[in-house]
Amino acid sequence: MRLINYALTLVLCLSLAILPALGTEGFPKTIVDSANRTLIIDEPVERIVPMVAWSYEPLYILGAHEKIIGAEKGSKDQYSYLTGMADKPVIGTYKELDYEKVIELKPDLVIVQPKFITEVDQKLSPLGITVVCLPFNQLDMFDKELKTLAEMLGPEEEARAEEFIAWKQGSLDALQSKVEGIDAKVKVYGEWSDTPWYTGSKLSGMDEVITMAGGFNIAGPLNSEGNLSMRYPTVDAEWVLKENPEVIIFPAFDYFTGYLQTDSSNSTKYIEEAKIRSGLNGTDAAENDRLYVIDAYLIEAARGFIGAQYLAKWLYPELFEDLNPEEIHQEYFESWLGVPYKGIWAYPLAE
Repeated sequence: MRLINYALTLVLCLSLAILPALGTEGFPKTIVDSANRTLIIDEPVERIVPMVAWSYEPLYILGAHEKIIGAEKGSKDQYSYLTGMADKPVIGTYKELDYEKVIELKPDLVIVQPKFITEVDQKLSPLGITVVCLPFNQLDMFDKELKTLAEMLGPEEEARAEEFIAWKQGSLDALQSKVEGIDAKVKVYGEWSDTPWYTGSKLSGMDEVITMAGGFNIAGPLNSEGNLSMRYPTVDAEWVLKENPEVIIFPAFDYFTGYLQTDSSNSTKYIEEAKIRSGLNGTDAAENDRLYVIDAYLIEAARGFIGAQYLAKWLYPELFEDLNPEEIHQEYFESWLGVPYKGIWAYPLAE
């Protein structure tokens, strides 16, 4: 009897020893983040503090939202409609972490932008907290950053990342097959709705979306060297009037667009006032009523590829007569973010 008990105890001990190994298959892992830093991830990340506003949707896409243990203030407000966001404690803002709160929450991982990486890393890495740079604000880097994030989480998230990228690419392939045949590209000027004359040049999300939609961004050449620090130049009225855009887009936030918006009157008023502004009044865009408001999250973040669908419809309505951006957007919300689709995201919608 004593021998049987010993054998059972031995089997139990071996089982307990094996279980952690099974749960961490493939770890430790070596990853390279977007600041070109090499990091060793010893085990699957379970507790995440995202300082980067653009990183919340990727975490929901991967089905990892329950691993978010604290939210930066702006994102908690912006994403109040996402499952569980209302219950996340605030960990500061995207510019300044509440280090005391972050340390109290004991995260495995903190996600930051490049310009904050040095300060945050110096304060948190000595405490055993991994700090990773994944800004998610360049569309050409999005797939790589999503895969990097998924690698740190585990095989289920890695599979989900591949599935999402394939779905996204399918909608982009359909768009690009028509865009590639356009010779005379529509000239587009983009301006943030809350900052007059603040635009996006080469390497900005605005430029990437305009280009993806088959347009020519008049501000793109202002950053001919492709300098990251020159992505968002400020122009003046005379320059815009001289460049004479055929279409003007205004990436906007909650006052005009968003999940909780039900009324487009603010956008209507904004467009009417923009049409008579010095520098915009007299452009082909103003003369032909081709001014549009689009949600900023369709320009700079995970949904840039959907923003390109809206913009393509505005730029080339006849070519994209059968394109339905709202349908793609709805599938994104319901299949990938896990919430019902609603809100006002672009105005006026192309027929």
